[in-house]
Amino acid sequence: MDSDRQSDLVSVAVVSSLYVAAQLLSNVTSLRILMIAGFSMDAGTLIYPFTFTLRDLVHKTGGIKVARAVVITAATANLFMAGLYWLVARLPPDMGVGAQLEFGRVLSPTWRLVIASIVAQIASELVDGQVYQAWVNKVGHKLQWMRVLTSNSVSVPLDSALFCSLAFIGRMPFLVVVSIFWANVILKGITTLVSLPWIYLVKERKAA
Repeated sequence: MDSDRQSDLVSVAVVSSLYVAAQLLSNVTSLRILMIAGFSMDAGTLIYPFTFTLRDLVHKTGGIKVARAVVITAATANLFMAGLYWLVARLPPDMGVGAQLEFGRVLSPTWRLVIASIVAQIASELVDGQVYQAWVNKVGHKLQWMRVLTSNSVSVPLDSALFCSLAFIGRMPFLVVVSIFWANVILKGITTLVSLPWIYLVKERKAA
């Protein structure tokens, strides 16, 4: 295997691993609710918005088929993780060790939130891929930052709309859900702007 090919495979492996890790970490840390600047938010919001740009890095290094596979893999891993947490929370604890019941309650997933998160992730990230690929097909390899901004501008609101609708409508007043939606869109939009330069850190996938 020539060195360029090996380097390309390493790039795909690294950015794919970072994407999946960010997805898993965002779901784990979402168990913690923070108060920042007067707004209540789950801690997963600190890392989840970066997954949209990381998906674009996977797409750039591996192509759309690899990006789709990584998105589905991350969603499957998140579902497996939630199921494992559910099982661990229900197995009998060793009461000789402190705070086992409390730890089990923390781990036990809220399935409506889990399903809402996974559905929103799959739908928005796959749409992100279509928009990203359409930009590349039309514009080519110029203005790489713009392809990230364009794809994220579609996928970020879609992700927030799906998650807020599936997770909160019927449980919270509609205006509160709308407020959560806009807070998510604004934060994810800021994160997109911060992470735009990342697209220049990896090489474009060579055509087969």
